Formats: sequence, structure tokens, C-alpha cells
Amino acid sequence: MTDLVTLNVSAAVRDRYSEAAKDRTADLCCAVSYDTRYLSAIPTEVLDRDYGCGDPSKYVQSGDVVLDLGSGGGKICFIASQVVGPTGRVIGVDCNDDMLTLARTSQAEVARRIGFSNVQFHKGQIQDLSLDLDQLELQLRQHPIATSSDWLKAQEIAAELRRTSPLIADESVDVVVSNCVLNLVDAADRRQLFQEIYRVLKPGGRAVISDIVSDRDIPTTLQNNPELWSGCLSGAFRDDLFLAAFEQAGFTGLEILERQAEPWRVIDGIEFRSLTLRAHKLNVNVQDTTCQTVTYRGPWKSVQDDFGQTFVRGKRTSVNTGIAAVLQQSPFSGQMLIGNEPVVDAKACCLPLVSDTGCGPTGCC
Repeated sequence: MTDLVTLNVSAAVRDRYSEAAKDRTADLCCAVSYDTRYLSAIPTEVLDRDYGCGDPSKYVQSGDVVLDLGSGGGKICFIASQVVGPTGRVIGVDCNDDMLTLARTSQAEVARRIGFSNVQFHKGQIQDLSLDLDQLELQLRQHPIATSSDWLKAQEIAAELRRTSPLIADESVDVVVSNCVLNLVDAADRRQLFQEIYRVLKPGGRAVISDIVSDRDIPTTLQNNPELWSGCLSGAFRDDLFLAAFEQAGFTGLEILERQAEPWRVIDGIEFRSLTLRAHKLNVNVQDTTCQTVTYRGPWKSVQDDFGQTFVRGKRTSVNTGIAAVLQQSPFSGQMLIGNEPVVDAKACCLPLVSDTGCGPTGCC
């Protein structure tokens, strides 16, 4: 039995998808319905080598700057490019050379068919969106690695590129999308992956991710199988932990947009299915200690927000003014009545500042 520690997840994924870029591999994807209006502009070889489990491009908007993580042959990028239009921009990031070649060689034809060019494809790892691997390769041609000292120098070059020429800059993207790729990232790199998604989004931005999730923990025996890992199964997130990973990275306002009713695959009693969620990087002014009152409309008797505050249907509740502003934005807009009545409980204004110890940066509430 191969030990999990020695399983080279990156190599297994790279080899599988390099082959899939050359010849269609049917078992790498679920059945997905795409808006046919956008498919005629995309070359057949791209459509034939699309491996996904959802369509996050449905949730982008005109004028958006879109980042597609694990863009593969470019299908989602080419759909999104038509949705965002000439005032928007689409960036695809992938580390597989064969997939990048397929996407890049199709760029000019798609631009000709739709009448404008707004897509770029970059080589990079989605868990390290600061490092431009194309730029690193140029540097390594000038400084080839032959010794351990050369390797250390290469690390210094990579760090300098991250600092001075990041692949994706901080707070530069309106929406991050991904289609059945996050599960392919090694478990050891996943915390950084979600932090990177949060980093590159603008305040008020959102992540719309389609991926495979499981209904229970995946045993080591399955995780050790490179075929199942590269096939989007062994690396699947447990469904509740998938949402938790976004919360831990700082996202709020999570929404499950789509979830397969029937499992895509069942292995050893574990159900695997496609799920699409949207997570928001809300722009909350946590330094604002003024208060407003809000009233939850219903229909639930009560609900709790991501800061731990409970809103009872029909009852005026005091909140930080920054939270009140957020409650008037998507995905919360319409659920609260925002009022200017006298504050009910001024202590509630401290909620966004409170840490696990009950005290904020300026003391206890």
C-alpha cells in the first residue's frame, strides 16, 4: 500500500490532465448544462476537453474582473468573457502546460468570433497566486539549478517575484470562479488556497465555486489512490467542511446555489456529488462603533448572522452601523428593515470588534 505522505498528488493530477488535454476522458466530469448561447464561439477541441461539475460562469456579471482557478482548456473563461463583455476582464490560471497550450491557442479564434479580446491565461498554482510561473521559468533559464546553492537562489528569486510582480494582485478581482479543481489540491496546501482566494478579491467581491463534495470522511485507503484523487474523488471535501473552509478564511454570507440531488458516484458507501456555492468578502467597517436598529422580516422565527448575533422576527435589534450597511447588500438585502429608531442595546455595536476572549482592540465591550 502506498503511504499517503509519499503520494505525489501534484504529479498524479498533472499526468492525468495532460492526457486529458490530448484525448477526451469521459470519467473526469459530471454532466453539466451550459448556456448554449455562449458555446458557438468556443472551438470544438476546447468543448470536448472540458472537465467540470458545474457552471460558475452563470453567476458573473457584465463588467466583472473574473479569475478562474484551474482554467484548464479555457471553457469557463471563454463563456465568462462573453458575459462580462468588453468592459470586463477574465484571467485563467492553471499549472498544466498541455491545458494552457490548448487554451492559449484558442484565444485568438474566440476573440475573432465574439468581436473583442478580454481573456488572459497565466501559468501558476492556484494555492500560490502570487507566483507567476512563466516569469519564474524565464529567470530559471538565466539561473539554471545544478546545485543546492542554485536551488536556494531559485527560492529567493521566487520570493522576489511574489513581492514585486505578483501574478494576481491583492484585492484586484470581482469574482473568483472554479470548476471542479479545488479538490485536486493537496490537503496540506488547502488553508493557503482559501487564504489566496480571499486575498485577491476586492472588498465586496465573491467566490463562486463548483466542486465535488462527499457526505462523509474519505478513508486513507481511497486517499492513497492516485487514480481516484486525480479523478476528483479522493480529494473531495466533506460537504460541511467545504463551507467551513470558506468561513475560516474570512468569508461570510455563504450560499449553496446548486447541489446534485443524486450522487455522481458512490464508492464504498460514500456519496460524491457536485455542489456550487457562493461566498462573499463583505466590506464591513469594524471600526465604526455607532449603532443602528434593524428588524428581521421573517419568515423564520429567528436567524443568526456570521458574527454570532441573533435576530428575532419582528424585534428591533441594535447593530454596528457597518453591519447595518452589509445587511442592505447582497445576499442579505430585503431581509431586514433598517430603521433610525433609538438604539435598543448599544453594547451590540461592539460585536464585530469582539474576539474569542470577549474583548476588542480597545478593551472589553
